[in-house]
Amino acid sequence: MLYAPDAELVPLPSNGAIVVAVETGDVDEGVVPVENSLDGPINETLDGLIRHEHVYLRTELVLPVEQNLIAARGTTMEQITVVMSHPSALAQCRAFLESKLPLARLEATLSTAGAAAVAARQFGTAAIGTRRAAELAGAEILAETIQDTAHNVTRFLALGREDARPSGLDKTSIAFMVAHDQPGTLLGVLQELADRSLNLTRIESRPSRESLGVYVFQIDFEGHREDPSVAAALSGIEAHAQYFRLLGSYPQAVRQTATDGNGT
Repeated sequence: MLYAPDAELVPLPSNGAIVVAVETGDVDEGVVPVENSLDGPINETLDGLIRHEHVYLRTELVLPVEQNLIAARGTTMEQITVVMSHPSALAQCRAFLESKLPLARLEATLSTAGAAAVAARQFGTAAIGTRRAAELAGAEILAETIQDTAHNVTRFLALGREDARPSGLDKTSIAFMVAHDQPGTLLGVLQELADRSLNLTRIESRPSRESLGVYVFQIDFEGHREDPSVAAALSGIEAHAQYFRLLGSYPQAVRQTATDGNGT
C-alpha cells in the first residue's frame, strides 16, 4: 500500500494524529518519523506507538533531509524576528540559528508545512522546512540547506493495523517494561538477543507515566518474528517483562538518494 501510485494522500496535523488515524481506521496506512541523525528520537511518535496497541509497523524508510529557511516573498534576513518549525527541525538547524539569527524567537509548531504556511503570510516570521513546503505555501527560500551537517537523514516508519510478512531482510521492534528495583533485569532481556546472535539496532527509553524512574524500553533488532531464533528470543523477553508489546516485523530500509522531506 505504501508505494501504491493511486493511493489517496490524507494530510494530518501531527505525528500523534497519524497514529490515531491508523488505529481508528480513518486511514489504511500512515507514515511517521521515528528518529533523526542529528536530533535523535521523535518522542511524539515513540509515545504514540506505546499508547495505541492496535497499530503495527509495516516497513521503514531512511531519507536524506534538507532544511531551508522560508519566509514571505520580499523578506530579508534582517527583518526576521521569529523562526517557527517542528521542534525536530529547529534542533537540526541549531548552529545556523545561533550564528545567523541569534536574536530571533524560536516557536515550535506541529509541522514544518504548517510553519511554512504561517511564514508565507506573516511578515517578519520565518519557517524551517522543505523546498516543497515553501512552494505549496507560496513563500521563498532565504537560505538553503541550513541543517547542521550535510549528512542529515530521518528514519520513517509506515504504520498499519498489521505488520509485514517476511522479506528476507527484516527488523523486529518491541516495547517492554522490566522490574526497575531489581538489578540485571534489562540485561536479561538483551541477553536473549545476544544468546541467539540477533543484532540490536536501536534502544530507547520513554517514561512509563506511572512514576518517576519507571521506563518503557523500545528496541529494534534484525530478523522477523517468524524466524525461529527471533520467536525464541521474543518468548524469552516476554518472560522477563512486566509489560510486553510486539510492535511488528517489517522490511529493513533501502536508503533513498534524494529528498528534502522530513515527514512533519
